[in-house]
Amino acid sequence: MSRSGDNILRVRGLRVSYVTAHGAEVCALDGIDIDIERGEVLGILGESGSGKSTLAHAILQMLPKRSIQHGDIILGDRDLLRMTESELRTIRGRQISLVSQDPVLSLNPVLTVGMQVDEVLRAHLTLSARERRDQVHELFYQVGFEQPSSIYAAYPHQLSGGQRQRVVIAQAIACRPALLIADEPTSKLDASLAAEVIALLDRIRETHGTAILMISHDPKLLTGFADRIAVTYAGRVIELGDCSSVFTRPLHPYSQALMQIARASMDVGAAIKSPFPTIDGERAGPHHGLAGCQFAPRCIEKMEICATHFPGGVAAEPLRSVSCFKYGE
Repeated sequence: MSRSGDNILRVRGLRVSYVTAHGAEVCALDGIDIDIERGEVLGILGESGSGKSTLAHAILQMLPKRSIQHGDIILGDRDLLRMTESELRTIRGRQISLVSQDPVLSLNPVLTVGMQVDEVLRAHLTLSARERRDQVHELFYQVGFEQPSSIYAAYPHQLSGGQRQRVVIAQAIACRPALLIADEPTSKLDASLAAEVIALLDRIRETHGTAILMISHDPKLLTGFADRIAVTYAGRVIELGDCSSVFTRPLHPYSQALMQIARASMDVGAAIKSPFPTIDGERAGPHHGLAGCQFAPRCIEKMEICATHFPGGVAAEPLRSVSCFKYGE
């Protein structure tokens, strides 16, 4: 569901399964349909195990070999699922980049961070060594380093967690990609540093027109930053709409529970006076093709049909869709 039609990425019917050692298929994504517009921030929201990171790695085509994929991932006019590895290497870092949740795992401990950003430029652009060095300094300045030259010569272990994440962001935007995938980029940071990283990503979007796919388990992180939110559960998008509507008037029972928890966490006084809200039951993860709505075992509004059928998407409101038997005929 998109608004203007200026989509840089279209995902249609994406299904990803992992093959176990015994040959069984475990479904991680089950028919994902999303669009991302140029310059848009699309939030992917859900608990751990809902398929968020699998979606990110599927778009980058960096899934394990023991995985099976079906569907379409269209970047511009090219289907990433049908590209060779050599073709994909020209896409990664140039047109699509990733900011992961752990910068320690993203950076090589034996190379200076300046050289690591330099390598991205050297792989994709025709620049002299001096031009690359100057551009790395400029990138470090853009992500908030007041002394780029000292950062350039530093090794990852000499930087704080927030500084390392800024380096990873500089690396990701080095070639001005059309799409930046941010996979829980603030999960290793405290609240103040997390706010700085979100402000930085927002500034990058405004400056370069970069679209951002923001993956998070925290609704508060997406509020005021994302344009739209896709709520995921058990590998499916169960609600999609603009950020304000999903946060203030969630439609799906799972979305409603998430937002209730988010609002309670903002109201410290209320949390002290009353029990903190939770979602009863075990969260769903990858499954073996189970029938029915995967949220039904935890849903206080479940109906008999929910145990045997999965609801299709319903356009409950303009530019909003929800997969729940409470809506539609």
